[in-house]
Amino acid sequence: MKSVKRIFNKIRNKNPFWSDYNCFAEAMLEKRSSRKTIICNFNSLVDREGYAESEKKKIVEFPVELSKKADLYSEILQKSISHCIYFLTNF
Repeated sequence: MKSVKRIFNKIRNKNPFWSDYNCFAEAMLEKRSSRKTIICNFNSLVDREGYAESEKKKIVEFPVELSKKADLYSEILQKSISHCIYFLTNF
């Protein structure tokens, strides 16, 4: 299973003008993680100058919520791919 750091770096390389926070939030859509793991990864991957320390608790909530939706996002993506393949092979 891919690590959050690897996913984050892949997203950052594809989107060089995105902030660390945006890349991190996007990474949370790809990998379901515990709150503790998200906070630990947030601390190591997101530049501290990108947010006020007093706002950190609020800022971390969005990636936590995205991570909860990672399974649903993955399922929707899988179904979309299956439908595209079916359409392309049958029409």
